[in-house]
Amino acid sequence: MGQRIIGLTGGIATGKSTVANYLAQAHQIPVLDADIYARQAVEPGSPALAAIAARYGSAMVQGDGTLDRQELGELVFNQPAERRWLEQQIHPVVRESFRQAMAELAEAAIVVQVIPLLFEANLTDQVSEIWVITCPLEHQRQRLMARNGLSLEQANARIQSQMPLAEKVQRADVAIENSADVATLFRQVDQALQQPL
Repeated sequence: MGQRIIGLTGGIATGKSTVANYLAQAHQIPVLDADIYARQAVEPGSPALAAIAARYGSAMVQGDGTLDRQELGELVFNQPAERRWLEQQIHPVVRESFRQAMAELAEAAIVVQVIPLLFEANLTDQVSEIWVITCPLEHQRQRLMARNGLSLEQANARIQSQMPLAEKVQRADVAIENSADVATLFRQVDQALQQPL
């Protein structure tokens, strides 16, 4: 039996973090998060942040030297070509961060990689199985608006910038439905863990 590497993905605001935290806390499984690596990729002094500032102007960088994520989000979520350019700056850094972290976890029986853009960024080759967290579009929209303080238009733009959830579910090994309560969600996670592919 080789190492079990679970690629945890889904749409924005479907419950990936809830599942990841549960796997880490209840099952003591190491969790690596692409979003954390993506934030590190644009830290002050990073080549990616310099490239962003060069492309969009210094207004993208706040007074403390950090990226204005809100401003950048508004720009790229409405312009697919710009989003692709941004991903080209960040995805290689994220992939390398995963590689380094996995080298340190060579002895772990199971590792979870939380990768929101698992399919979009072509990172499926670095996991052994794919779990997709899914929920009805209306739930997703409401959670996103409440969590990020977005308007309906902004929430829809972010949801539409990703591959449709139905398509992700079709490509997944495991689909976990997050439309009921947390206990129901965690029960599905426990079942998926007990049934390795």
